[in-house]
Amino acid sequence: MNIVELLSTCFRNIFRNRMKSFLTSLGIIIGVGAVIIMVAIGEGAQRQIEERITAMGTNLLQVMPRRIRMTPGQQTMPRRVQITRYEAEKVKSEAGYARAVSGVSQRSFTVSNANGSASVAVMGVEPDYLAIRNWNVEHGVFFEDSDGEQRNKVAVLGATSAATFFGADDPIGARIRIGSTQFSVIGVLEKKGAAGNGNDQDDVIMIPLDTMLTRLTNTKNINQIAISVAHKDYMEAAQKEAELILRETRKLSELDTADFEIMNQSDMLDMASETSKSLTTLLAAIAGVSLLVGGIGIMNIMLVSVSERTREIGVRMAIGARKRDILFQFLAEAVILSLLGGLVGIGLAFAACNMLALMEIPTSINMLVVIVAAMFAAFVGITFGYYPAQKAASRNPIDALRYE
Repeated sequence: MNIVELLSTCFRNIFRNRMKSFLTSLGIIIGVGAVIIMVAIGEGAQRQIEERITAMGTNLLQVMPRRIRMTPGQQTMPRRVQITRYEAEKVKSEAGYARAVSGVSQRSFTVSNANGSASVAVMGVEPDYLAIRNWNVEHGVFFEDSDGEQRNKVAVLGATSAATFFGADDPIGARIRIGSTQFSVIGVLEKKGAAGNGNDQDDVIMIPLDTMLTRLTNTKNINQIAISVAHKDYMEAAQKEAELILRETRKLSELDTADFEIMNQSDMLDMASETSKSLTTLLAAIAGVSLLVGGIGIMNIMLVSVSERTREIGVRMAIGARKRDILFQFLAEAVILSLLGGLVGIGLAFAACNMLALMEIPTSINMLVVIVAAMFAAFVGITFGYYPAQKAASRNPIDALRYE
């Protein structure tokens, strides 16, 4: 039997019993579709997490105070050693791997204008902060170093804050009150979206760092030092360099426990990626079980089909069909059913991912997973179709012809 005749016979038998063929392939359809959808959801979530972390800045290091434990007498008390403006300047002047450095002071204030009031996160930053966070000014300008040196009362609004206080009106040149101090609006930032923790990054107002420290908080302490490293390959070296600078400034030896911590964006990305990959693998493994169940279903139906078609097998053998012809025929039917089920499952997976995208659920279809799923469907057809095919081929022609 040549390949054309073999395929023609297989397709004729498959389409002659359409409902049985569909139900036989249903397990494969569900299995392949579930694997692709689960992996797409997992990779979509991973990509979204990575985008949100990357949106925090380019090659970012964040130096923050660490909460340490003091034990006077019998009581254990937490104490936070603050980071100072001087230390931010020290890192800025001595860090060789840094592309940009900015001290950051952040607090919530009641902000108001003629249109109302709201509690808003106010950030005191330096001009380099925009480059560190990959942020741009959409309208107006950002403040300069001279604004900080002169403690000018100028403010740049996030997109959400601008909409809150000015609606559709142009805020440039308008005035807002932060606490009890009047500020002039000189710019509006481009829309940034949600941060990695889900908070709205656009609900913010930025002012010069020195203005913040002298006019609003009256302190030399800041919340963190943000550092953008020149290249991702230098992240570890830059982290060690910043640690050495701060240890020297704070007169801490190598044996002393650091009273500050440095968060590495690369470590955050690696951790998020590993966690997401583990979850995606787990989801794919769970969905893959349905492929095995589908294979068992194919074997079961093919065994029933062998019994139902015993007389047909006897007739084919009587007119000259060899055992391997019968073997290849039933094996080919099992593989074709699996492949057809795989193709339908792939189509349903693409449709489901498009629907999820419309519902704003992130998905990312990996074509390698699609190819592997289709190949695995064929493998399932071969694996679970071989035993029924072998059983059909081993039939005695005389007994088969007598079968009623």
